[in-house]
Amino acid sequence: METRIAVIAIIVEDRGRSEEINQLLHEYGEYIVGRMGVPYREKNLSIISVILDAPQEKISALSGKLGMVPGISSKTLYSKPLEKQS
Repeated sequence: METRIAVIAIIVEDRGRSEEINQLLHEYGEYIVGRMGVPYREKNLSIISVILDAPQEKISALSGKLGMVPGISSKTLYSKPLEKQS
């Protein structure tokens, strides 16, 4: 199955939603290449970046589910489709 590389940026304004976010990320864990979380205590929020290598529909599904979690904002950036090597 063809995969894409993507980065999901998540800003967590309601840190009480952390467990819900972590559960979603765990659900898609097989596609996660890396993850970095930075607490920004002065602003009382956290920023998470998640790198994925997954089929387009899996990335879209995770992005959509994250977008429905109250108290967070998220955006997804996709790489251009990779050319097949011969």
